[in-house]
Amino acid sequence: MVQKLKEIYAYRDMIDGLVRRELRGRYKGSVLGFLWTYINPLIQVVIYSAVFSVVFKVRIEKFYLYLIIGMMPWTFFTTSVQGGAVCIRAQSEMIKKIYFPREVIPIAHVTSAFINMLFSFIIVFLAVLVSGFGMRLEAMIYLPLIMLEEYLFALGIAFIVSAVTVYFRDMEQIIGLLMMAWIYATPIMYTIDYVPEKYRFLSLLNPMTSIVEIYHQILYYRMIPAAGYLVRAGISVIIVFIAGVFVFEKLNRNFAEEM
Repeated sequence: MVQKLKEIYAYRDMIDGLVRRELRGRYKGSVLGFLWTYINPLIQVVIYSAVFSVVFKVRIEKFYLYLIIGMMPWTFFTTSVQGGAVCIRAQSEMIKKIYFPREVIPIAHVTSAFINMLFSFIIVFLAVLVSGFGMRLEAMIYLPLIMLEEYLFALGIAFIVSAVTVYFRDMEQIIGLLMMAWIYATPIMYTIDYVPEKYRFLSLLNPMTSIVEIYHQILYYRMIPAAGYLVRAGISVIIVFIAGVFVFEKLNRNFAEEM
């Protein structure tokens, strides 16, 4: 593991170049360009706010704020996973021609999505300030921690799906369907209290529940995250990241032959 980390670190310039290329190419040729980083999640927030506050009558104070706090990290997560599923195949020519640690590709993809999320959080901070909720310094200290944990969680899953998709192309479609269901299993458009108590343990088995709840506790409820959520999120991140590294290491040896 230590040797692998050293090897990946030695290719840090390559990671930087791939991240820059992906950030530049994401909206290349678009009239609004980088503004889509803000427009896409804002449109989602408007649609979900209308549906869940008007149609489903969700009673959450300043629902738009609650929603936007959950949607930004979710957008990063779904971008990392869905894009991660095809990131190795997208670089097939490079994989066939030169040697480099293959982990570089999913790392670069997830990192570029993470940078996009950091820019998107400008909207979150503005929404929090405009709403009058304000911020609590003691709680905000935990924000970089949960961002790092979500990054590692998304990277672990990206390792798995990117490697599996090389051998099983249907994984790309399966991931798309899974993400559509996963968002409704995560308390983004409702609070955890809306889940019947006898089924709440199932919701808590979803790692994204703890991660999104921590974001809400920090930015919406202005409280120090509950220890239970921090522990569950931490354990999930460690398990998924280690599993991702293991699966990727096992499967990446024959990438070039399978392309």
